Amino acid sequence: MSELGVITTVVIDVLGTLVDEPGGLTTAIAEAAGDQQDVAELLAVWQGHIEQQQQRILRGLRDYANSDQLDAEAAGLVMDRADITDPARRAHLAAATRRLRPWADAPAGVDRLAQHVTVFALSNSSVATLEELGDHAELRWHRALSAEEVRTYKPSPEVYRLAIETVGTPPNHMLMVNAHAWDLRAAQAAGMRAAYVHRPVGDPPSHTDRFDGYFDGLDELATALRG
Repeated sequence: MSELGVITTVVIDVLGTLVDEPGGLTTAIAEAAGDQQDVAELLAVWQGHIEQQQQRILRGLRDYANSDQLDAEAAGLVMDRADITDPARRAHLAAATRRLRPWADAPAGVDRLAQHVTVFALSNSSVATLEELGDHAELRWHRALSAEEVRTYKPSPEVYRLAIETVGTPPNHMLMVNAHAWDLRAAQAAGMRAAYVHRPVGDPPSHTDRFDGYFDGLDELATALRG
């Protein structure tokens, strides 16, 4: 179901929407910490630290630190819990977000979208991480925008204003595409259109959400936009 109207630019989330963040982190943690560890528990340590620290930054309780710094902290906590001190293994794990696997439809889906509209990535990941991850996952967006550029994190309104000002078109001609309903709500509050794409991970819509489109994958979205 969709009511997209005139869309000239797709602004698409990366972690969870284009790449399998939990799956990739699980694999990286298992490789770094060993099979004897409770990988699910270690993943929870990582994810909990990232969420907590981003919230502290958003509330002004911590000075801004980019995603690379937060990932390094999370990797350190995971390796401490696993009782592993090897610096090389810690450093390799800290860069795991740059090696995440794309969802099966993501590379071709982004290519197909880019044939009809301008495609911007918009992510909490750092500029450097987005550059490397885009190459690794073969995600050929037109441009990647990072929350690092405004020194905060989604869902701060500043991140969506960054996209609107950079694109330079009316926000109601911009479609935020996401597997996270919380992110779509913030984009809507900034005046952007919103489309939910289902992934096995993420934050599904609630019964009160009113998004402009609901799709099972990027192919279905691209077909709707072309139509």
